Amino acid sequence: MKKTIVFVALAGLTFTLSYCSASKKSAKKAVAMSYETNVKEIIEANCAPCHFPSKGGNKEPLDSYASVSKHIDDILRRIQLNPSDRGFMPNRRAKLSESTIEVLKDWKASGMHE
Repeated sequence: MKKTIVFVALAGLTFTLSYCSASKKSAKKAVAMSYETNVKEIIEANCAPCHFPSKGGNKEPLDSYASVSKHIDDILRRIQLNPSDRGFMPNRRAKLSESTIEVLKDWKASGMHE
């Protein structure tokens, strides 16, 4: 009987500790998201040249942290549209992958760090 109680207690403790460490890892991931590290490259690769005045673009500029963070809600809305929908972005290109869209969502959810 004592062996069973000890085994159940150890199993419960192991489960609890493994759950706690997973929570810490996901919290660190959320804090680590930043414009410079995670978002800038996506915006440059998918929004240029149209949204970069220095590259001849004449649309709403998305060439800085300030402009991207200001327009993140509209960016997310438009990149999640279907390519046949009015307002879909990136215009005349393939829809962004779900993993790329998730990076932008995660950046917004983590506080849009520069």
